[in-house]
Amino acid sequence: VGVEAAMIAHPGGGDRVVLTPRAFVPLNWVFTGVPAHAAGAPELGVNALEALIQSFNAINSLRQHIRASERISGIITDGGEAANIVPAHAAATFIVRAENDALLDALKKRVIDCFAGAARATGAKLKYSWGERYAAMVSNVTLARLFHENMQSLGRPIDLGENSMLHFSTDVGNVSQLVPAIQPLVSIAPPGTMIHTPRFAKAAATQDALRAMLDA
Repeated sequence: VGVEAAMIAHPGGGDRVVLTPRAFVPLNWVFTGVPAHAAGAPELGVNALEALIQSFNAINSLRQHIRASERISGIITDGGEAANIVPAHAAATFIVRAENDALLDALKKRVIDCFAGAARATGAKLKYSWGERYAAMVSNVTLARLFHENMQSLGRPIDLGENSMLHFSTDVGNVSQLVPAIQPLVSIAPPGTMIHTPRFAKAAATQDALRAMLDA
């Protein structure tokens, strides 16, 4: 209420005003099996970790059949307690990204099918929950051009970057569905430097980086 526009400037290894971050949703998965001694009576157990590994393999097979702009990434957060016990609990966190909400919904279903198939194959029970969803970003062209002109007036040429698809997501996408918004990328590091890396962190701790963000 009372907000007419929103802007956030994000440091980067390059300059770009108009960004099109993807729709994004995190998924938390838990497989529950039956514990058993891995050597003495493995036939009595249901291996939750095996279900999770099969899920990863299914996701890897799925990747070659999805759009080039889509991303599926994940980690195992719980893989069991001891090597001589059939794991009765295994968990993972995944992130699914797509160009827009409709494509994200379609991709989510295919990801869920990978885990559900592994559950059926192993006999493990599957539970999953959705995390907070980020909508695809809608960059406001008028705000973007004004930002572009103002940065140039400060002696910082910056690419307007229209029609540029980047492989990340932002909660500003949710804001952009409600009010005009932009999230420019402002260079604080040499071109091509990837964010969230030690090299980028080192560049961020410099006076040049601070001045760039103050200009933004």
